[in-house]
Amino acid sequence: MSNPESFRELCRNELHSGPTSGLLSGYVQANLLILPQSAAESFEDLCFRNPVACPLLCKTNDSPYRLENHDRYIKNGHFDIRRDFPKYNIYHGGELIEQKNNCVDEWAEGHVGFLIGCSFSFEYALAQAGLAPKNVVQGSNVSMFVTTKYLDTSGIFHRCPYVVSMRPYKVNDIEQVRQITRLFKKTHGEPIDWGFDGAQRLGIRDLKQPEYGDPIDIAENEIPVFWACGVTPQLAVATVGQSIDGAVVGHTPGHMLVLDTTQVS
Repeated sequence: MSNPESFRELCRNELHSGPTSGLLSGYVQANLLILPQSAAESFEDLCFRNPVACPLLCKTNDSPYRLENHDRYIKNGHFDIRRDFPKYNIYHGGELIEQKNNCVDEWAEGHVGFLIGCSFSFEYALAQAGLAPKNVVQGSNVSMFVTTKYLDTSGIFHRCPYVVSMRPYKVNDIEQVRQITRLFKKTHGEPIDWGFDGAQRLGIRDLKQPEYGDPIDIAENEIPVFWACGVTPQLAVATVGQSIDGAVVGHTPGHMLVLDTTQVS
């Protein structure tokens, strides 16, 4: 794959179904949530009330082939939100029932697809500064944890926990890591906490057992660093799923849409 368009075509043809961390470095990646119209307004308000955990980039424009401000995000070629992610999670009643390479059968008239900023978008900038995340170096998925921190309530969404991604760093590198990622405000920005005491504040019990993604070893001279994570909306759906009629679709954690842009603000 040489560019985002060709990568999306691979996904559309079900020739790539793996994680996207470290792929097509420098391009913005996006998380996904597709909701029935009845829940879409509450979710959009949830994003506005929680812009760090749920940084809304755009939503579909009455079609799975078009986005609001489409040319800003998809500049080249065909686009299909139902096929262009490597893998999808399918939910009913808040329960994850299936993982698929497309969600064509689940998409219905009136569904709204939301693209949420992803922290994979700043991993290239970290690598350029000599601070490549371990998950990129090792070719693995990032570790993601459910926390005891809650989103601000909106509509049907209440008591919905944050999910965080974790990347280990040396203590002396933390300030530079913060400065680099702070610039990526639409893809979660700087860390929300760090250190083993930070893990305790977030209610994370075992750093070796992430709820999503792969375990990442933390060396003796490193500490865990935590960013808000775009899997949070899917956990919100699981939390209030009985309030949503019909199918809900998200990306499989770590399996993102790669956009044509290299920067969002």
